[in-house]
Amino acid sequence: MIKSFQLAQGALHPSEDQDSQMLLFVNPDTAERDLLRSRFHLDEHALASALDPDEVSRIEFHPDSLFLIWKRPENYSGGDSFSFEVSSFGLLLNAERLVVIAPDDSQMRGLGVRHDLHTPLDVLLDMLLHNIHHYLGHLKVIKMVARELQQRFNSSMQNHHLVQMFNLSESLIYYINAIHSNGTVLSRLRNHAEKHHFGAEVVALIDDLIIENTQCYKQAEIYSTVFAGLMDARGNLANNTMNEMLRKLTLINVVFLPLNLIASIGGMSEFSMMTTGVPWWLAYPALVLAMLLLGGVMVLFLQRMARDFRAARPRPAGEVGSQGRRRGRFFTRVFS
Repeated sequence: MIKSFQLAQGALHPSEDQDSQMLLFVNPDTAERDLLRSRFHLDEHALASALDPDEVSRIEFHPDSLFLIWKRPENYSGGDSFSFEVSSFGLLLNAERLVVIAPDDSQMRGLGVRHDLHTPLDVLLDMLLHNIHHYLGHLKVIKMVARELQQRFNSSMQNHHLVQMFNLSESLIYYINAIHSNGTVLSRLRNHAEKHHFGAEVVALIDDLIIENTQCYKQAEIYSTVFAGLMDARGNLANNTMNEMLRKLTLINVVFLPLNLIASIGGMSEFSMMTTGVPWWLAYPALVLAMLLLGGVMVLFLQRMARDFRAARPRPAGEVGSQGRRRGRFFTRVFS
């Protein structure tokens, strides 16, 4: 699909004329690709790169035009995955018009709000600025989602929330790569503007783009570093929770093991034989009471072991405790 726009009074206006100052090719079909090749001299590689979401940002200079591949953030539609994607679109600029090749028409939204548009170059720079602000908006959303996920993870400790954190961290890596490659394109565009003596206002606007893109890159890099540390901490917290649960279950087994052993060796039939002549309503309660006393003795024995390890021998200040001291702290935490 082809959309045409005409520049008038500092803004873009829809037009039906395909000789307008701006043409938008939305996911071009075969006939529209033939038009781009014949009229605007774009080869098949350039067309494929403009619509390839994995294409790296780059800029190509020709005698009468320039062709630019730009990485943009995809519109976030929500969902459970919390995954933010990036894609690419192409721009062909010459003295008369700007040609945009994109998978959708979302690039036209918000143009002309910050600056008046008088030339195709103004449209291109405003489009790049809009994309940088789009990245900044997504970084704010990622920060808010990360805080919400931390709260959910603290309350539930479910693996589902940890997977969502990994998705956010992966999205930040893609954002950092895209923003960095966009910064390289802006630097080359700045050099091209100086070489061909673009106006001072245009050069200043490109400088602003470079500054904002650099700030966006630093912000994404900080978020990625902090988020990676948070994920490591949350993963260790989940492991500690599981280890704590297993430790308690192991201690329960230690206390009940001798009781289980007695019941397994004797069995109810042998116990009845050994207590012949004793009323059952005395024999069985006596057995239960004896097993409870044995369990209490085991608990007291483990507590005594913890105290003995803790008071085994004095340690100099700052010296790392030995294995015995670590065992003492282990039993102390269990039975204190």
